[in-house]
Amino acid sequence: MKSLFEYQVSDRLPVRKWVPTAMQIRQYAEASGDFNPIHLDDNYARQAGLGGIIAHGMLSMAQVAAMLTDWIGEEGGITKLEVRFEQMVRPGDTILCSGFIRARSENILVCDLTALNERGEKVVSGLAHIAINR
Repeated sequence: MKSLFEYQVSDRLPVRKWVPTAMQIRQYAEASGDFNPIHLDDNYARQAGLGGIIAHGMLSMAQVAAMLTDWIGEEGGITKLEVRFEQMVRPGDTILCSGFIRARSENILVCDLTALNERGEKVVSGLAHIAINR
């Protein structure tokens, strides 16, 4: 695996695969205190027009952040993370989190981030700044 210092503009970030489960969504609700029934009650979510329960946006963001921290390891840290929730994520979806280097300076990498479902729909987009440790 190459060092963060070796990454250049246009280089791709490693891909992280995530398949959310109803149990993981319930556990996230318990950890976050967000018990909105659209995340926990399939009938309620269907009556609300969502077609079934959906994952919390912040759970999806956490998967993108995990992709970054797995890649960064001990070599650096996230100094900025901005995301936009584009589509709903459902239990059983296959989500691929990835990105690429948009810009770099001596010890800062600016990364464009994307999470796509198995239909190729963008579910999360974003931007991160990674500070490389000296």
